[in-house]
Amino acid sequence: MTRFRKRLALLGSAATLAAGALVPVQLAGASPAAAASYEWVALGDSYTAGVIPAAGDVFEYPRDGCERTDRSYPQVIDRDLGSLIELTNVSCGAATIEDITFRAQEPIGRHLPPFSEDPDYPFPAVPPQSEAVTSGTDVVTVGAGGNTLGFAQMLITCLERGSGSGGVGTPCRDELAGSVPERLNKVSTDYGEMLDKLRERAPHAKLLSVGYPTVVPEDTSKCGYNNFEQFGSITRGDLDWLREDVLEPLNKVIEKSSGDHDASFVDLYDSSRNHSVCDSGKWVEGIFTRLPDQVAFVHPNARGHQNAADHVTSALLNAISPN
Repeated sequence: MTRFRKRLALLGSAATLAAGALVPVQLAGASPAAAASYEWVALGDSYTAGVIPAAGDVFEYPRDGCERTDRSYPQVIDRDLGSLIELTNVSCGAATIEDITFRAQEPIGRHLPPFSEDPDYPFPAVPPQSEAVTSGTDVVTVGAGGNTLGFAQMLITCLERGSGSGGVGTPCRDELAGSVPERLNKVSTDYGEMLDKLRERAPHAKLLSVGYPTVVPEDTSKCGYNNFEQFGSITRGDLDWLREDVLEPLNKVIEKSSGDHDASFVDLYDSSRNHSVCDSGKWVEGIFTRLPDQVAFVHPNARGHQNAADHVTSALLNAISPN
């Protein structure tokens, strides 16, 4: 704790920066004292790692299959905050909460049959992400829960059940709705266990839980049936169900678990409401960014990651400010 307080003295104007408008912060070279950096560990799934080409280029070689991209929000913040922070980014596409807490993960890269095949698949296992967190860590951000919920598999089911429906009805809801409470309960349990593990490994670190952005618009008439640069063959009724009964409750579960386990919740949903997959200024790509060769499978693009970076930067600076 003494070391952490000493570092706080180096922050200077960070609290003022955090209180201002949410814009990218340029601190590189701001002060020689900032060379004594705060240790930040970024954990999470593909919504943190980046993964898709629309979120930048994979910059780590040889590839480990986690597909961290250079325009994902941890990398954006790392560049913006310069020497104030020292980032360790171990986020990984397809990670579940258990992969963060205790289980070695076998990454999938960009292997998502039938949509895409990764020539380097399969990849060796990577360690549980929590192992990157140590007693010297000052801030931990974590964005996870969608894969524990099984959102990718739900999307595939919705695509299959909506195919040939003409966009009418709720065939996916009819099949999957009964499983949603149990899925959300598992997210809640696993999320709490994860935060407890992170607290055990870094007793004095600030924990920031990053929520998910708006994916489905409130007005699903914006979404064209069989438009695979949006939601493909998923019906509008099922899109409404996914928004109201799956994605919004997922964020609420994460927020509640965070509050119950001494972590701060970073909300990305409200700021992205008008930037869904079906909006003209979208921050989340659809099934494809570009047919037929650029699979996105409903992930944030670089603009979405910039929005996340703005909000996480504010939360991060608040977390390490002396007040």
